[in-house]
Amino acid sequence: MGEWLGVAIALASSSLGGTAAAITRYLVGGADPILLAILRWGIGFLCLLPCALMLGVRWPQRPDWPAVAGLGICFFGLFFILYNLAVSYTTAARASLALATLPLHTMVVGALLGVERLTARKITGVGIAVLGVAAALAAGLAQSPPGAWRGELIMTGAVFCMAFYNVLSRPLMQRSSALGFLTVGMGAGAVVLVLVGLVKGSFAALDHFTSAQWIAGIYLGIGGGALAFILWVMALARATPTRVANTMTVNPIAATLLAALLIGEPITPNLLLGLVAVFAGIWIATSEAKPA
Repeated sequence: MGEWLGVAIALASSSLGGTAAAITRYLVGGADPILLAILRWGIGFLCLLPCALMLGVRWPQRPDWPAVAGLGICFFGLFFILYNLAVSYTTAARASLALATLPLHTMVVGALLGVERLTARKITGVGIAVLGVAAALAAGLAQSPPGAWRGELIMTGAVFCMAFYNVLSRPLMQRSSALGFLTVGMGAGAVVLVLVGLVKGSFAALDHFTSAQWIAGIYLGIGGGALAFILWVMALARATPTRVANTMTVNPIAATLLAALLIGEPITPNLLLGLVAVFAGIWIATSEAKPA
């Protein structure tokens, strides 16, 4: 029951992440990738810190702080700069489909680090999900923006950052708490992003934000930042990294639907067929019975 609860929580998190991809695509014309990451994780951290303090969470142990901060900078800093850059080249739906290769990356990283044992059922489930993603991207290439392959390639490379975060974060969380671990990591990433943004002059774009852009930016921080990743680390504390990562394949559904409403991105048949394969992969990988 704990594994299934973790998967259900991860599904909710991945759905919020999909809406964040559409919001990022909506904002990308008026802000650079660094400012978008600052909005998401700066606002997210400002939401998390008071909650963590009021709840009296168990913070990471002092020897773990460098590792927690390093993971936070790698993930909330580097990964999301690359994520926002990728979305600037392609559609929200196609970027989210590329992000859906996360289960494959997580499974490989977990096996290499000896954290999670591979089974034939997990390999089959993840393989079906990833093949669905690849088929959807290839079939819709003619309708994609010029140079969209650059965004999908950047996103696929960036996914390794999240795979390492998924695999390496669980033991650190177990020695503290999910919320304490997340707050420290997100805070470290946000601080680095703000410093880089000050040097690059990224904050100047805020002077030209409309009311709609401010609303979108605030949602990006609260819904796509704080809430989505509270749920994500709760899921990682309850289920294996590969099973949690496999729920990322629902991300394109939320991204596609919201992007169609906000900026008129098309919903293509190849995308829907790819998502059928994705859901089949999720069911196969998460329904494996534990050995007696």
